[in-house]
Amino acid sequence: MTKRVLVVATSRKTRGGITSVIKAHETGEQWKKFHCHWAQTHRDGPAWRKVLYFIAGMADFLLRLPFYDIVHIHTADYGTEKRKQIFAKLTKLFGKKLIVHLHSSGPEFSIGGRYRDLYKYSFTHADKVILLSNTWKQEAIKAFHLPYDKMAVLYNPCPAVKPSAIEEREKYILFAGTLTHRKGYDDLIKAFALIASKHPEWRLKLAGNGEIWQGKDLTRELGIENQVDFLGWVNGEEKDKAFRHASIYCLPSYSEGFPMGVLDAWAYHLPVVTTPVGGILDVGIDGENMMLFSPGDIKALAHRIEMLIDDKEVYNKIMCASIEFADVIFDVATITDNLSDVYNSLI
Repeated sequence: MTKRVLVVATSRKTRGGITSVIKAHETGEQWKKFHCHWAQTHRDGPAWRKVLYFIAGMADFLLRLPFYDIVHIHTADYGTEKRKQIFAKLTKLFGKKLIVHLHSSGPEFSIGGRYRDLYKYSFTHADKVILLSNTWKQEAIKAFHLPYDKMAVLYNPCPAVKPSAIEEREKYILFAGTLTHRKGYDDLIKAFALIASKHPEWRLKLAGNGEIWQGKDLTRELGIENQVDFLGWVNGEEKDKAFRHASIYCLPSYSEGFPMGVLDAWAYHLPVVTTPVGGILDVGIDGENMMLFSPGDIKALAHRIEMLIDDKEVYNKIMCASIEFADVIFDVATITDNLSDVYNSLI
């Protein structure tokens, strides 16, 4: 008899990486093979909506739990884990197999530091722990001394999109993510200011919510407000347009799990400038498959961007690497096949 998998995660209507990942998982053969059902337990918005989604999600979970064999819980930073630990404890109470899949933005927000004990139950009682990279696997070993055979590394997949053609691209650098210092959007503005006057035909476009007004103030202070656009949160056609017409993608983060913005950029075959944090450490080689620099090094960031602007050979080399990432290593079919292997390992 085929085993059934109950997936517990945030709502499909919620912004963010986990939702994007599960939507990609839905397209894989394993979703039908294991009769997966997505119990949606959280949605962005006012407090009343969050409470209603949690109650509805819990009811859905409890009604289905007796008839499922494996519970696959997607968790992230400490606020998410507070909710998801309830589901983990109920899973073990009913004697079901438990998978804990961590999507944290950094160890300091989850299994490292003062939040470590919050994750201890879920990680130590799980039958399998899924991490986003080998770097995260080492963090889990350090935090909980988990055995190797209990852990699996599963990359987030690139979304399936029609990649942009060279002739569609315009002269702008794209940032996509929440505008906070952790994401480095302010460092990107400062770096762009160092080269903007030399490249007046180039623009910087920042897509995302967050510190928009602070960002606009910074561009005025640096005298580049006429070359910077704040797009706000983009999705659907607006997001597709922003990526399709960009020439360079940049994410100067200080910490990450595996950044979805980079995966989006690879899907559109954009050359990527980013920092060696989180899962990027697994695959990133500076000057070979992406342009890397240390978080906070604004001069190095400006130099990496300018290399892509000025040197067509370097640009094409990094672009070709993005194509390979999207079509091979992070292809959704490859990732969902690997997820199927994880489910099979628990049967």
